[in-house]
Amino acid sequence: MGVDREAEFHVLAVDDSLIDRKLIERLLRTSSYQVTTVDSGSKALELLGLGEEPGLSSPASPDKNEIEVNLIITDYCMPGMTGYDLLKRIKGIPVVIMSSENVPSRINRCLEGGAEEFFLKPIQLSDMTRLRPYMQKGKVKEQQQSQQQQQQQLQEKNITSGSSNSNSNKRKAMEDGGIFPEKTRPRLSSSSLASV
Repeated sequence: MGVDREAEFHVLAVDDSLIDRKLIERLLRTSSYQVTTVDSGSKALELLGLGEEPGLSSPASPDKNEIEVNLIITDYCMPGMTGYDLLKRIKGIPVVIMSSENVPSRINRCLEGGAEEFFLKPIQLSDMTRLRPYMQKGKVKEQQQSQQQQQQQLQEKNITSGSSNSNSNKRKAMEDGGIFPEKTRPRLSSSSLASV
């Protein structure tokens, strides 16, 4: 049962080093996680439907490329876009950063910038167990966002249907309560005018 639940978690691993990507992929799969790997931050953004390039913003692109990810694990030192740059672009998905360089100022910057964890390479199997709480956090956020969207849709529906109901109730109240004076005044017919 535990393995099945872990298999629901999808990790996006981002590293420009093929060897490191293969190692991370093997460790994640050994831990029963689904894994997708890419070699750059820009490819990660593209995969998540967050790319900036003109060709990526086409309507067909997000449907084809977007994937549901519970956690991103990314190398810090990559050409073009660092792991920190990628972290700043990602919203709503937990991000773990890794590096072979133990630079305290870099580690603090990443953690203060929103990273859940900072791993030193080489990544160990024991590091994989530390990922689980962050993935569950990603799932909970996902479920909360879904519930918020559903509540918002319900509220919008209620406001729309409630406003038409309140208008008809106001009209009914005005008609029943005598606000329309012609309903309460006696009507004169042509025969009553003739007798006057």
